[in-house]
Amino acid sequence: MTEAECWLWWYLRRKRMAGVQVYRQKPLGAYIVDFFAPQVRLVIEVDGGQHFMMDGLRADGLRDNALRAMGLRVLRYDNLQVLQHTEAVVDDILWHVIARLG
Repeated sequence: MTEAECWLWWYLRRKRMAGVQVYRQKPLGAYIVDFFAPQVRLVIEVDGGQHFMMDGLRADGLRDNALRAMGLRVLRYDNLQVLQHTEAVVDDILWHVIARLG
């Protein structure tokens, strides 16, 4: 895991997101996602710089479409967001978790 993924994992593990279990490095179809909360069908991806190059954007688009076709919601944050605006990222994830619990 990257530094940003490790940092975010501390907030996601041990059912800290409204009591919802989150797994890391979870295989889903042909992909391995950074984090997955099956109860709320939520995927969380933390992206490094390579994801913002043309090839990375194209690959992420295909991946997101495949995951959405499985009925999953995909949230993406970049490393800097996670490391510099952790509270905002965690609050956003929690909002999505609660919304999907309802």
